[in-house]
Amino acid sequence: MSEQALLLVNLGSPASTEVADVRRYLNQFLMDPYVIDLPWPVRRLLVSLILIRRPEQSAHAYASIWWPEGSPLVVLSQRLADAVRPHWTEGPVELAMRYGEPSIERSLLKLAGQGIKQVTLAPLYPQFADSTTTTAIEEARRVIREHGLDIQLAILQPFFDQPEYLDALVHSVKTHLEQPFDHLLLSFHGLPERHLRKTDPTGSHCLRSSDCCQRAEGAVLASCYRAQCIQSAASFAKRAGLSADQWSVSFQSRLGRAKWIEPYTEAHLEELAAKGVKKLLVMCPAFVSDCIETLEEIGDRGREQFIAAGGEELQLVPCLNTNERWVEALVTLCRRAPLAL
Repeated sequence: MSEQALLLVNLGSPASTEVADVRRYLNQFLMDPYVIDLPWPVRRLLVSLILIRRPEQSAHAYASIWWPEGSPLVVLSQRLADAVRPHWTEGPVELAMRYGEPSIERSLLKLAGQGIKQVTLAPLYPQFADSTTTTAIEEARRVIREHGLDIQLAILQPFFDQPEYLDALVHSVKTHLEQPFDHLLLSFHGLPERHLRKTDPTGSHCLRSSDCCQRAEGAVLASCYRAQCIQSAASFAKRAGLSADQWSVSFQSRLGRAKWIEPYTEAHLEELAAKGVKKLLVMCPAFVSDCIETLEEIGDRGREQFIAAGGEELQLVPCLNTNERWVEALVTLCRRAPLAL
């Protein structure tokens, strides 16, 4: 029986905090048509304008959270792969990044060189989005096609509603919930609203009432990022025993002037402080590994904003990272991954 390799895929990171490396990374990331879904000439012009000032700003942000071993996202993702390896007895375990190194191309070629013909591809994103899940899958397919690799893929599906994932989330925050706190904010990564409309199979879901995502099901739920986030949060809160007034949802990391899904985390932090919330817990369930969006955007800038608005303490709950319950859950989920058509 042939070996079944496991390829874990996360977003990626610059090679260093040098401005040139950050510019190279941002260019690769932002020029992906699944990230900025505009015609190439418009995308090229927009990204070129962004790259005038953004790399220097981002380099400063990366430097503030960079570890001696390198990018926290890459280091933590590698630690996750190392933790998964003893449990995945079906074959080798590799790590890849959609942008930067180690690339999906490099990792698939390495596996092919070892004679591997079956690979479980695991995009490490609980909720579906073209800009995360789809682009990772399509890049793997491109590599297989262009290099003529004899590799068959099984693909881990979005696991936002899977009990193993939800139980791991609850387990990861348990000790924080046992301490006094006023409110728990679940801050998910944001998306432009047009991304939701593009993936809506009905063409009308996103035009309905404001609570449409809470009631989404079937094909709509399978492709609506916001609905998956909201339902993840609600399922998590129920499992954690939280009452409706103890938690809320927001969306972070806006870029550009397009309309993004709401409520925005920046605004919500100020609203919570204005309502008298003093001790705030924040967790980021769209990420399974801590990264610049959690450590710097929430842990540093978000904390400063919340305190400036009248709050007293913002405690960032670490992502799942290498939590033992999460490692076990991930292996279980990957073993259920269906073969790609």
